[in-house]
Order: sequence, then structure tokens, then C-alpha cells
Amino acid sequence: MYSLHDYNENKIINKIQNSFRDKPIALISDAGSPLISDPGFKLVKFFIDEGLYTTSIPGPSSIITSLQISGMATNSFKFFGFAPKTKYKIEQFIEVLKKEYQTSIFFISCHKLILCLDIVSEKLGERKISVCKELTKLNEKVYRGVPSEVIGEIKKNKKNILGEFVVLIEEQHIGVGNLDKIGSTLDKQIKKLLKKYTLTDVVEIVHNLTNISKKIVYKKVLEQKKWKI
Repeated sequence: MYSLHDYNENKIINKIQNSFRDKPIALISDAGSPLISDPGFKLVKFFIDEGLYTTSIPGPSSIITSLQISGMATNSFKFFGFAPKTKYKIEQFIEVLKKEYQTSIFFISCHKLILCLDIVSEKLGERKISVCKELTKLNEKVYRGVPSEVIGEIKKNKKNILGEFVVLIEEQHIGVGNLDKIGSTLDKQIKKLLKKYTLTDVVEIVHNLTNISKKIVYKKVLEQKKWKI
């Protein structure tokens, strides 16, 4: 048995490469899932490149668990790994999430949680968030609401700051008024899709990927369809 981490992964590969063909090898994580903000990518890639049978036995994943209990859209989401450590980089990070059109998920250390949520509150205002703490453990808690409400709940007790955290931010809702911000890009994608799919299929695809209401998408697709004809 070897302890695997980011700094010794290549050494572990060198240690086992002369014997790995003779026996099954398991990569086990003591919390969460291997490769998800945990080491193991180089090892798995090595086995794949060697042409060996490689599979995964599903285990606990805080990404999926948090999504399931967040109360947010699950049809389209994106995982961003760990949030940066400095205030400036966190501000840049949240600025990117501000423009996402699906549920955004990321990890944050307990030391940077409040700083991060303050920035979220400043930049995202009334966008709803979910902060999940110690998932599947004895002290599991989920805080839901707008950032200011969540911050208030967490600050009620110092113990609320302790633990491991997953933060989810709801998708940006697009209405007729702000559709112009992504209008040209959306038109180009719709035009490409119409070459392969029916009008109904394109509406469904765009709706699932962007969470834009089907009524608005249908109008945009119809415009492109008429233009094409």
C-alpha cells in the first residue's frame, strides 16, 4: 500500500510499473472521489496509455451530493474545483461565475469561506446560493438563500465555519431584456445546430445547455430558420 499525493505520483508510477501487469491495482480515496480535487490523474492516464482495463467503482462525491440537496437546477452544471486563495483572485473567479448560465459548483477552504461569500454577495447580489458543510458526516449542514442570508446564518456560531465546504451558485436567468448580451454567439450556435437537427430538437438542446426559457429560444430559432429559408 502506498500513500499517493500530488508530489509523489510519478514516483509511485515508477515503483509499480514493473509489477502492475501481474495483479489488480486499486486507487482508493479516504474522502470523496479519486481525481476530483484529489491526486490520481497521472496514474489513471498511465494505465490507459498502457492499454490496461481501467474502471471506476462509484463512491461518494460531494459534487453530486451537494447538487442533489441544493435545491438548484440539476439539468446543467459546471464544477470549478477549488476557489483561489487570495482576495484578488477570488474576485476574478466570482466574476467568471457571474456569467455562467448553469449551476456553478466549487470547493472553498474554511479559512476563506466568509471572504468568498462576501465577494459573492457584492458581485452577485440576490442570486441564490447553497453552502454545504461536512456532507454525509455527523455535522452536515446546508445553508440556502441569497448570499447575505447565508452569511448571517453561518456567522451565528463559530463552529459553523469549521469543516469542508461546497458552494453552489444558481444559474443566471436570462430574460428578453438581457438576451442581447449573448445574442450574436447564440445565433451562431443555433445556425450550426439547424444544419443537423430539427427546429424542435434545437430548441430542446439550447434550452438544456443555457436554461433560457423555451419560449425565448423558440423565437430565436424561428428567426434563424426563416433567415435560412
